[in-house]
Parts: sequence; C-alpha cells; structure tokens
Amino acid sequence: MTDRLLEGDTALVTGAASGIGRGIAAALAREGARVVLTDIDAGRGEPIAAALQKEGCDVRFIASDLSTAEGPATLLQGTLGALGSISILVHSASPRRLEADNIFTVSDATWHGMLAVNLHAGFALARGAAREMIARKTKGRMLFLTSLHAESPRNLPHYSASKAGQTMLMKELARALGPHGIRVNAIAPGAIPGGGFDANAAGVENLTRCTSLGRLGTPEDIAGMAVALLADRFSAYVTGTTVVVDGGIALHNWIEPPTL
Repeated sequence: MTDRLLEGDTALVTGAASGIGRGIAAALAREGARVVLTDIDAGRGEPIAAALQKEGCDVRFIASDLSTAEGPATLLQGTLGALGSISILVHSASPRRLEADNIFTVSDATWHGMLAVNLHAGFALARGAAREMIARKTKGRMLFLTSLHAESPRNLPHYSASKAGQTMLMKELARALGPHGIRVNAIAPGAIPGGGFDANAAGVENLTRCTSLGRLGTPEDIAGMAVALLADRFSAYVTGTTVVVDGGIALHNWIEPPTL
C-alpha cells in the first residue's frame, strides 16, 4: 500500500494562487493527487504550479474567473480535459474583502461578486463535478472553505451571508450525494493571513491575544485537516460536517475584544 494518502485521485482546487487554497493544493499534490490549480490571478498561480512540478508533483494551472456565469462550466471542462476525471473538489476561492466594510458601504457589485464566487460558483462546480463522479461511479469527495462568520456576524454582510449559504449548501450536497458514495464536508478556518484576509487590517495584536494557542494560523494548518477529511483512510465515515480549525479563537470575543 502506498504511503501517500491520495494516490490515484484527481483534484480541482479553486483559489489556489494564494493563502489557504495554495496550501491545500500543494498538500494534495504531495499526497499523490493529480491537481488542477485554478485562480483568477495567473501571475501568482502559474509560478506555484511550476514550483510544485519541480518537486515532481503532477499539477497544472488553469486561469479562471468564477464570478462570471460561464466561469464554472468552462473551468470544469478544462479540468476534465487536463485530468480526464475529477474525484476531489476543493472550493477555496473567495474575493478579497475589506475589513472596514459594513451594510452601508458594501456596493451592489461587491455583494453580487462575493455571492457569485462563493455560492453560485460553489454550487455550479459541485453539481458539475457530482454528475461526473456519478457517471464514473467515483467515490468522490468535496470540501468547502467556509468561515466562523457563517454563524457569527461581523459587519461583513456579503461575506458572512455567502459563507452561511456555503454551509447549508454543503449539507444539502452531503445529503443528496451520500447515496452515491460522495462525501461533502467543510472547514471553517480561524485567522489565517493571506488570500482574502488582511490580518493587519483586522488587528493582528487583538487576534493573537484572543486565540487560545497564541498565534495566527497558517495555510499549512488548514491543509493538514483538508487532507485528513479528503482521505478515506481517516474520514471514510465523515460527511455533512464542518470542522473548525481556528486555534481556539472562537472561544473568545475576538470581534470586539474587551478593553484591558
């Protein structure tokens, strides 16, 4: 038996040019999966794929804009053309958000863009991947990167609402696809700098003080749990659940820390 947990899998990871998506894509590739990395930022994504290729990983990069109506279908077509099949979908893409936004400052375009990428593209990719998995009788796995703010509001209505929607979408998918042997789960990360989260704007000192483990997280912290949830060796009986990986920040009032 191979020591690599995902040998023989074919994976699509969105938002893979930075942050959590980058960390997960690298982890899957190093565990033996053939991976398509995708992001709107080709300038950052292509060098990441090239670096993994130098390690001997079987990866390639496809640029995509998941905010467009045709983006998800075009990406799936490109992924199937590159890999021939898909057994793992990881939806990590999310537009960059401004920590100072609130219900009065978020524009209509920003609202629609956030929901388009996080929720609509997530559904379209999952449905398309599920059809492919079912047709091939693949025991597929899907993973959504949600947020603590799916349940705890913090003056980011577009982001929080889209993540809450992702959480219920994950549950609906898990219920519908379970009979086909397809598992669907989510990870709710804590404060992980990079990608769409600007730790400096959110207040690094307060975030660190309000995290039980005394530090902010890294993409690798999330990637390890992602591999565990996607690997049948560890999680074959896990579906429809959200795993919180936050260093204990949800145990504190990190949104409005007390004055000391």
